[in-house]
Amino acid sequence: MASQDTVTIEQTRSPIGRPAEQRATLKGLGLNKIGRRSTLEDTPSVRGMIAKVAHMIRVIDAK
Repeated sequence: MASQDTVTIEQTRSPIGRPAEQRATLKGLGLNKIGRRSTLEDTPSVRGMIAKVAHMIRVIDAK
């Protein structure tokens, strides 16, 4: 079996005062508090979500 590529992201800013769509995107990425990390499969849909909230997160590791 081939292992899937993964990407690890960390929330760096609060969603307070942001549009509901961006808050929902953070929840979809598995983030809800500053400093939380989430490891996800590196797919085009996940990359699109990351791009949508790039100002509130940082990519730690992309394998």
